[in-house]
Amino acid sequence: MTIHSESLSLALVSISPAMLVLIGAVLAALALLVIVLLLRGASLRREQAEEASFRAQENETRMAELLKIQAEMQGRIAAMTEVFGARQSELNQTISQRLDGMSQRVSSTITEQTKSTHENLRRLQERLAVIDAAQNNIQTLAKDVVGLQAILSNKQTRGAFGQSRMETIVADGLPMGAYAFQRTLSNGSRPDCTIRMPNGAPPLVIDAKFPLEAWNAIRDAGSPEAGKIAGQQFRRDMEVHIRDISEKYLIQGETQDTAFLFVPSESIFAEIHEHFEPVVQKAHRARIVIVSPSLLMLSIQVIQAVLKDQRMRAQAHLIQGEVAILMDDLSRLDERVRKLQGHFAMAQKDIDMVVTSADKLTKRGARIEALEFEAGGGDAKPARDGEAAVKSVESRTGLLKLRVVDEE
Repeated sequence: MTIHSESLSLALVSISPAMLVLIGAVLAALALLVIVLLLRGASLRREQAEEASFRAQENETRMAELLKIQAEMQGRIAAMTEVFGARQSELNQTISQRLDGMSQRVSSTITEQTKSTHENLRRLQERLAVIDAAQNNIQTLAKDVVGLQAILSNKQTRGAFGQSRMETIVADGLPMGAYAFQRTLSNGSRPDCTIRMPNGAPPLVIDAKFPLEAWNAIRDAGSPEAGKIAGQQFRRDMEVHIRDISEKYLIQGETQDTAFLFVPSESIFAEIHEHFEPVVQKAHRARIVIVSPSLLMLSIQVIQAVLKDQRMRAQAHLIQGEVAILMDDLSRLDERVRKLQGHFAMAQKDIDMVVTSADKLTKRGARIEALEFEAGGGDAKPARDGEAAVKSVESRTGLLKLRVVDEE
């Protein structure tokens, strides 16, 4: 130590004053730099401490906020737990109620379906009973159809069937006495029906027989050749039947020169006119008219209208007498109406006169109310001793007189 101090002091002695001043300045600068550095370090430490304290406070604040948020979250979670618990209980209660309601509805629906099923089964049984009855009716109808086929297979019974239908149409359309069934003619033949014609004309003959065997043979033909043969046979049978009607029922002076051949089916009538035109033409030449039920009904209605017209013409003189009586009654009625009209005219004239008089009275009363009078005669005489002078005033018509007092 002594050695070093001595060496230092020797070094200082050997240094010049300028160097010492420079060294002092450097040392002062270094000391100032150290002081500045120390101050900056202290300031930096203070700032760090302040920042640390601020951060600590901020962390504490954030921690407090987090704790507060955590508490709020816990409260909300607790509230939500309570709400969820209540909602869950309500949901469970609602679900149980709905399940109970659904169970009741399902049970009621099942009950209704059961009742409906029983009702449908009952109705089904009733309908089955009706179907059984209808089936029995169909079986009975089938038996009747078989019986009808058996009837139509016999010529006599078939003729009775066609004649019964023709008789029904004639009886429905004409009055009693205008027709006759199975009437015997002068040649001994008996047509199915004769209809009395007006004005003493001969009756009209209707034949209800029809060759149905040949027609059924056409329908039952299984081949075109068999159908052609059956058609030829039907045409021959129709021509023979038309000739028989012309020879038996068309009697000069006893019957009409035209007769009806009744076909008891509209379809057969159409088939004859469509496929057997020569037969129809031959019937026309023989003055035989082939008629269906509808044409026969139309002809009966025409005949009924003609008979009605004949009856009206036969009673024409009675109608004329009634019309003459009616005209007399009308003339008397016209005379009485005219007299009544004269009475009404006179009464109207009297009413007009009464209205005129009433108008005059109304005007007169209005003038009286307005005091519109005219003085009549000469000058008024002077009154005596202060008495009021009395004037006699006469109206324009001279019928109303009033006394007016003039005061002096």
